[in-house]
Amino acid sequence: MLEVQNGVPAQAAAPEAERAGRAAGPAERVERDLAAAPLLPYALVAGVLCALYFLYSWVQYAHFRTPSWDLGIFNQSVRAYAEFRAPIVDIKGPGFLILGDHFSPVTAFLAPLYWIWSSPLALLFAQAALFAASAVVVGRTAHQVLGSRAAGLGLTVAYGLSWGLQEAVKSDFHEIAFAVPLLALTCRALLLGRWTAAAAWSVPLVLVKEDMGLTVAMVGAVLFLKGQKRLGAALAAFGAAFFALTVLVLIPAASRVGQYDYWAKIEKTGEGADVSFAQVLLTSLGSDVKWEMVFFLVGITGFLALRSPLMLLVLPTLGWRFLSQDPNHWGMIWHYSAILMPIVFLALVDAVRAVRTSPRAWLVAYGRVVVPVVTAAAIVLALDLPLRELLRSETYRTDARTLEARRAVDAVPTGASVETNVPLMAHLTADRKVYWVGGAKGVSPDYLALDLSSGWSQPVTDPVQLASQLHPEARYEVSAQAGQFVVLKRS
Repeated sequence: MLEVQNGVPAQAAAPEAERAGRAAGPAERVERDLAAAPLLPYALVAGVLCALYFLYSWVQYAHFRTPSWDLGIFNQSVRAYAEFRAPIVDIKGPGFLILGDHFSPVTAFLAPLYWIWSSPLALLFAQAALFAASAVVVGRTAHQVLGSRAAGLGLTVAYGLSWGLQEAVKSDFHEIAFAVPLLALTCRALLLGRWTAAAAWSVPLVLVKEDMGLTVAMVGAVLFLKGQKRLGAALAAFGAAFFALTVLVLIPAASRVGQYDYWAKIEKTGEGADVSFAQVLLTSLGSDVKWEMVFFLVGITGFLALRSPLMLLVLPTLGWRFLSQDPNHWGMIWHYSAILMPIVFLALVDAVRAVRTSPRAWLVAYGRVVVPVVTAAAIVLALDLPLRELLRSETYRTDARTLEARRAVDAVPTGASVETNVPLMAHLTADRKVYWVGGAKGVSPDYLALDLSSGWSQPVTDPVQLASQLHPEARYEVSAQAGQFVVLKRS
């Protein structure tokens, strides 16, 4: 079936450039060769993926299995934007302006959703929808470029089940949810030779997180290599300049300490000891965990993505993760690899297209089978990834701990200030003022709501004594207790 352009079949429309006295350029030839790719099949697959992502997130939230304080942090910041306030996140400290920690103003775009649904679940749904939307871009682009619906749908499934996205879903909401579809659209434009569109889709990345400026600069480098020297150089300069602006000016200006705190992730070990840059490099290159992550990153594409210049876009993210001294940044867990998934899968599409004209017969043959192989491998790998838990009945079972946690949350009145730890945190942020345990210096919150088995090296046997240690200026007494959860009220 031919794609129609302005009412004329593509193969008939393409020679107009030659009839006008000039040869068709590379971008025009790419447009001419695109296969028709109806949106509906990809939207249906994306709908299933969105449902799976959100179901996992909802079950995890409903059963108090939140893995970190990040969902509470983002809920506080989006709630502030929705109420037309500065993004103050008291979880990070009383009156803490979150733009002094990470530069992610893009989360303000979720404020209208919060007006409709003022719950952390709204953020989890938004992330599920953004990830699913990126799957439409990846799959439909594969269909158009490779001319095969089977390839397009296969890569939609492989991408949607990829370990980077699944680990991000498991890690609850993060601002990188916006970067994933933006990078998919950027890479699509690069594949189709739509240079201005590629630059336009990449520019908003600087509002997602401070390090994304370097990725934007790398998009400029790819454009430069593609022959778009002026546009590429301008975009590279913009990305590098905005990165410098955020980490040297904007974040320090909003920070209490007047500096970008995350330099310490490179300069200091987890014990706080200073390390030289040479030590950082040696440690980075000698880490098995980091190289394992890289192996699986390219391995999920059958290693063929390495033949595409789009793979240059993974270098900024891999660079800071390799240099970081924080083990959380190294491996395949958490959300840090999600932004790499659209890059490597669309790099695979680019490589499959390129090897079709290779003089090496074995490479041509490999290019013909790599997509079904990648799809099959993704399905097999998914059996050992987070979404597999949706197939287990115990995932949905409400146990005693869940009921106890709900009673603890209900014991804190709406509108009260409360100091808490991770298991209860996100559940309290929608309509209460929430602080992190030990991080509410100078404040005596109305309540302390604690999971006594979380956050301490030894179980807490005397919560009243703990409260007196945290806030010697105030007195607290137990107002409710359910299993391992206890709520104390300021008297």
